[in-house]
Amino acid sequence: MSGVGDLFLPAGRAARGDYDVEVTPASASWGYSSLRVLTLPPAGTHTLHTGDAEVVVVPLSGAVAVEVDGAHLELDGRPDVFAGPTDFAYLPVDQVATLHSAAGGRFALCGARTDRVLPVRYGPAAQVPVELRGAGQSSRQVRNFATPEALEAGAIIACEVITPGGNWSSYPAHKHDEATATESELEEIYYFEIASGPHGEPGLGFMRTSSSPGHPIDLLEEVHDRDTVLVPHGWHGPCVAAPGYAMYYLNVMAGPSPERAWLISDHPDQTWVRGTWAEQDVDPRLTAAEEG
Repeated sequence: MSGVGDLFLPAGRAARGDYDVEVTPASASWGYSSLRVLTLPPAGTHTLHTGDAEVVVVPLSGAVAVEVDGAHLELDGRPDVFAGPTDFAYLPVDQVATLHSAAGGRFALCGARTDRVLPVRYGPAAQVPVELRGAGQSSRQVRNFATPEALEAGAIIACEVITPGGNWSSYPAHKHDEATATESELEEIYYFEIASGPHGEPGLGFMRTSSSPGHPIDLLEEVHDRDTVLVPHGWHGPCVAAPGYAMYYLNVMAGPSPERAWLISDHPDQTWVRGTWAEQDVDPRLTAAEEG
């Protein structure tokens, strides 16, 4: 069984070198997915070597300029992850990129090992597909900036999820740990940011991962701002946002299949929940955010 200490990385535990979070295939004991979170001070600069991974630069807060392969990409970013989708940069394998932030900020570097070589690209925030998924207390907003339908890439699949306080997401629990006609084999990283309460109280939520056939795993954790959870296999979900505290998480996935696809199987005890959504309204906190 995978050790919980290897899968749940509270804020600070995965900090290495310049990075607040550094998850690599080597540190995670898997083959493809990676995530680094970088904080730059005002006028800060960082040099990134992509190596054998494609990388998507995602501003979590603040703006950043990216210089790579003769291209200059200005990412306007956003004040924080709850402010809406952000623009982003796609960096190919085997590149050296320089990141410079005039005002400072925090930036996610989402990676996946791949043999495919693609050009540098800029992704505008206005073109990020935003999906309202679920209904009632299962309502959440999904920003599909690097899913197969939204971004051409070699292996990476990445998105952001906003779950209002009191709601459940990654629900029904689901898995993608074997290659079949209806399921992809994908390693997944969950990186959380949890909104504070009205007087600065630290927010919280919960995440569950349980064993799937042939894949023992057992994790139920209280998650806080800037925690990270690794999902090598198993039924994962729900992610539950405590009432009063909105939850954000960034998902980064990749796997061994030459076909880049996100195919999942619902937990058989929970799949019926999907059938109830047609009778419920989407949480108005999300629809208002969409209209705004």
